[in-house]
Amino acid sequence: MIILKGITKIYKMGDVEVKALDGIDLEIAEHEFICIMGASGSGKSTLMNIIGCLDKPSEGFYSLDGSDVSSLTSGELADIRNKKVGFVFQTFNLLPRMTAHRNVELPLIYAGDGDKERKKRTALALEKVELSDRAKHKPNEMSGGQRQRVAIARALVNDPSILFADEPTGNLDSRTGLAIMALFQKLHREEGATIVMVTHEMDIALHASRIIHLKDGKIIGDEKIEKPKDAQAEYRAVADLDVDNLSDAISKHE
Repeated sequence: MIILKGITKIYKMGDVEVKALDGIDLEIAEHEFICIMGASGSGKSTLMNIIGCLDKPSEGFYSLDGSDVSSLTSGELADIRNKKVGFVFQTFNLLPRMTAHRNVELPLIYAGDGDKERKKRTALALEKVELSDRAKHKPNEMSGGQRQRVAIARALVNDPSILFADEPTGNLDSRTGLAIMALFQKLHREEGATIVMVTHEMDIALHASRIIHLKDGKIIGDEKIEKPKDAQAEYRAVADLDVDNLSDAISKHE
């Protein structure tokens, strides 16, 4: 699905050039769940921004779904972001005056979908994150975990080829973070979602099936996780709840 060859990103700060990425070679297959790790300044967010078409490399080749995107215009990159990728951010980025339904629906409005189709797909996305009962609630009427699930539904509503998550548990307590990771694992396992996540927490990274380690803009490690940690089991243990499914556990905690 994703092929990167010799990807370099240079930022100019006055007369000084800063090399954020230095010759990255990486391939990501369809349906993989990978995590990008590294210390602050390692280049992990820059790498995700390039893969997610939020930024362009200074040098190198990038192919997404068989298309060369390394030399596309800003407008063409925006079209890919709207149709092929979904983003989940640490700060949720929800519009405070809009309901969960309207927040999730926004990408479909930008895409020009009709009202009937928008309602159908928005309802389905909220159902996938187990928030159908919160569709009419605004962000300030929901917990942090619920707001992040709305953000995930918004990322899923256009049925993207790949889902990007930038520190998705960074603003959440540990129990709610586990619930969010359980949801990502469910989307990966049951929906076949391709997920690329950035985090600095190894406990979170071990829920993925592959971890890419960055340092000084270079890949220094690429490891397969044969048995990823089970976030749902961890959540149940930490929350000490006797429940049959994740939805019940989240409801009791939140």
